[in-house]
Amino acid sequence: MARVVVEVMPKAEILDPQGQAIAGALGRQGFPGVSQVRQGKRFELDVADDISDADLERIAEDLLANTVIEDWKVVRRP
Repeated sequence: MARVVVEVMPKAEILDPQGQAIAGALGRQGFPGVSQVRQGKRFELDVADDISDADLERIAEDLLANTVIEDWKVVRRP
């Protein structure tokens, strides 16, 4: 078994209203040094050792991310 992490983030050119709201709240809570926040998603999958990287990429691209507005990265953990 292997642990795989898929990180999904809005593309840089896509507005992130949730991140903007968090950044504003941080300023109001006394943390003025935070100028930008981007909010994403993290998926952790336990997969069989023989699942290929290509299959993991298909899972991320086809099921976990909206590739029109999101970028994704697959990281296989030991």
